Amino acid sequence: MRFNIATAAAAAATAATIALAAPAAAQEAPQLTHVFTITAEIDEAVDVGETVRGARRFIPITGGQVEGEGINGTVRGGAWDWQIDRPDGCTDLEADYFIETDDGALINVINRATICPPADGSRPPVFTSPSFEPPMGDYQWLGQGVFVGQLQMAENHPVPAVQIAIYRVE
Repeated sequence: MRFNIATAAAAAATAATIALAAPAAAQEAPQLTHVFTITAEIDEAVDVGETVRGARRFIPITGGQVEGEGINGTVRGGAWDWQIDRPDGCTDLEADYFIETDDGALINVINRATICPPADGSRPPVFTSPSFEPPMGDYQWLGQGVFVGQLQMAENHPVPAVQIAIYRVE
């Protein structure tokens, strides 16, 4: 086995980060703080067909709004939500889109989720794992935290849309 300097450096950095963390018993349970809500307007699903991983489709994202404390703007159209129905009955989602803040910053959002229907046929809550690629400056905090989203269909919206409430894990 060859010695790889990059791998050794990454392992050392990970070990140093873990060493700085408090012991698990001393840590409090994480708390969620609502930071903003995304309303993403969507078009009809486009079936791609069967793939080696399952039935694939995508849903065009055509626009929308972002509203919250310290961040407001729009969802840019021309994006998509890729979905695949897995053989085990679950559906994997991966949405990739940009939000543009009222002050002109562009932030790339990649939002992932897995939806597995309960045995009783009820609709499960849908939790997402969003990641953000913001520019340096006022919004870089989005790239420095851990976030969770809760997705649902938008009610009383003039066009089909989903709402994702975004929470910061603290």
